[in-house]
Amino acid sequence: MTSRLPFIDALKAVAVQLIVLHHLAFYGPMSDHAYVLAPALFSWLSQDARTAVQVFLVIGGFLAARSLAPAGRLVSAQPLRLLLKRYLKLVIPYLAALSIGVVCAAVARAMMTHDSVPDWPTLPQFIAHSLLLHGILGYEGLSAGVWYVAIDFQLFALLLAALWLARGLGRGTAGVAVLGLLLVATLALASLYHFNRDPAWDNWALYFFASYALGVLTYWAANPQHAPGWLVPIVAAVLVALLLDYRLRVAVALAVALALGVASRSGLLEIWPRSRLLAYLGKISYSVFLIHFPVCLLINGLLVRFASADPWINLTGVLFAWLASLVAGALFYRFVESPSQRGFRRLCVATDISLRLAATLPPAGQSSSECHRPPPA
Repeated sequence: MTSRLPFIDALKAVAVQLIVLHHLAFYGPMSDHAYVLAPALFSWLSQDARTAVQVFLVIGGFLAARSLAPAGRLVSAQPLRLLLKRYLKLVIPYLAALSIGVVCAAVARAMMTHDSVPDWPTLPQFIAHSLLLHGILGYEGLSAGVWYVAIDFQLFALLLAALWLARGLGRGTAGVAVLGLLLVATLALASLYHFNRDPAWDNWALYFFASYALGVLTYWAANPQHAPGWLVPIVAAVLVALLLDYRLRVAVALAVALALGVASRSGLLEIWPRSRLLAYLGKISYSVFLIHFPVCLLINGLLVRFASADPWINLTGVLFAWLASLVAGALFYRFVESPSQRGFRRLCVATDISLRLAATLPPAGQSSSECHRPPPA
């Protein structure tokens, strides 16, 4: 399923702008100087705008359910291959962005001294990032937001494991989809009521699985074959959790899930909004997410080196860095992410063809004619 969904593209387009602005407000000296011009806005951007990441978590679960198990049952018999495909899809552009980020950080260090600039990476640190284990192993992130790429992969793996377990336990029975639903819901409740309430778990998928599972469960509940009432227990479970321990991130995730559910059942998901700009910004959102922080570091460094601490100049720098991040994201998508995905798809097609051909070959030592010879009477 490769067709674009305008409603999801629009959500991603808005969310990635908030993430870029959050990092601009949270990191670097420009926001420190510009803060006096709009303290309430910069405080909100630096603290609360980060909840926009919930949009990507919920959408990630929604799209994972759409591709892995649209009817609640895992459609592939090769989970490890799916996991490898997901890893490569995420990591190829991610490693390119990390390499660019390392160079940009070195340039920024030459122009300014600030705790937002990452140090030069050690080899173990870079390897840990490459394997998406940097958070688990306790390494400092080489760029803002790289934790999300690792968590996205963990979440996909956890969902895939749950669906594979349901398939194995169900052994082809009609109850496989129900069993998969129960396993995902159980993990979601564990995350919602326990793991997400303990920050010590924030390097692990279980901390975020409640939001991801909201996307998964919403996709299944929004199936036209199911009654709209399927959404009710999902909403009720989240509302009770919020009454026990209010978390803005969970409330945002619920709002996004409800929006996706309504859009899916009403048909808006595939037809609204009709905006080429939002569609494009949604399409390049991963590239913008990956490359924006190195761009922001460079612009921060340039203002420290060549400009004054004047609030208006620095506010202009913040706005310029935001726009420059979008341009850099568009270029990164054009020259890195898009070509890598095209090459990746060609590789997958070639691998599929090779596997099908291999399946038709006779065993070693047996000719093709022997393979198709009828058995003796």
